Amino acid sequence: MSATEIVPPRAQSRQRRVIGLIRALMKRPRSAFGMVVIVLMVGAAVFAPLIMPHDPFEQSFDGLSMVGAPLPPGGDFILGTDLLGRDLASRLIFGTRTSLIIGVLANGIAILLGAGVGITAGYFGGWIAAVLMRFTDLMMAFPALLLAIVLAAIFQPSLLIVALVIAMVNWVQMARVIYTETRSLAERDFIQVQRALGAGHLRILLRHLLPHLLSSIVVFGTLGISTTVLLEATLSFLGVGVQPPTPSWGNIIFENQTYFSTAPWLVFFPGLAIVLLALAFNLVGDALRDILDPTLKGRH
Repeated sequence: MSATEIVPPRAQSRQRRVIGLIRALMKRPRSAFGMVVIVLMVGAAVFAPLIMPHDPFEQSFDGLSMVGAPLPPGGDFILGTDLLGRDLASRLIFGTRTSLIIGVLANGIAILLGAGVGITAGYFGGWIAAVLMRFTDLMMAFPALLLAIVLAAIFQPSLLIVALVIAMVNWVQMARVIYTETRSLAERDFIQVQRALGAGHLRILLRHLLPHLLSSIVVFGTLGISTTVLLEATLSFLGVGVQPPTPSWGNIIFENQTYFSTAPWLVFFPGLAIVLLALAFNLVGDALRDILDPTLKGRH
């Protein structure tokens, strides 16, 4: 019995779509660059304990110059050391894991919350939509960064708390987008036919509405990871995100900002990592939007 006979036809179809989507992304130079960066970043996060040249928490006297200043890149410390003699390369690799965990977790929560609110409001309409969308508008009225700082300051910062805080300020955009699309889909004939045939709300939502919304959710989710990574770095830089000694790209910059003029590599390398990851997800997200949205096909 061949492998294709073991896999159900529906699963085979999904596999072909995923493979086709990956091939389409790799054919575009910009999205291919983004995919390579993402794969490298994820690989660094997963295999961090194996590829880190030093212990990211170890304060080494060898990592300090005679006057106690950080050492520049070179020798045993390929990216130099920070003001405490810790290897910057190892802290950046470990920080990749921290930033990606928060980015994926926060974005996942934001997608679930935003899509849930948008689909519910768009499908049922009436007073349910009025209540949910007015609450969404109220949340959108608050500056996201200011609200995140207030929430992070109230609760004891940790990986989970920071992820929840970021999700609480990022779900509203998803809710608004999904609400608009759901309202349009709910008025289509195929939905009205399902209602006339007596299909339940849950069946209509899961079997007929959600598949049409998946492309928007995937695109928005991909683009949202870059936003969450940037917001996490901002919160950590301001001292209300991930707390030292756990390294994240934001608090690495925060800890070493006073050495910007004398040891610029301490700020440049984590800043470069943030820019590369945000750029990679934006490039992939833009390509996914072009591929999955039929109205944009053929424009590139």
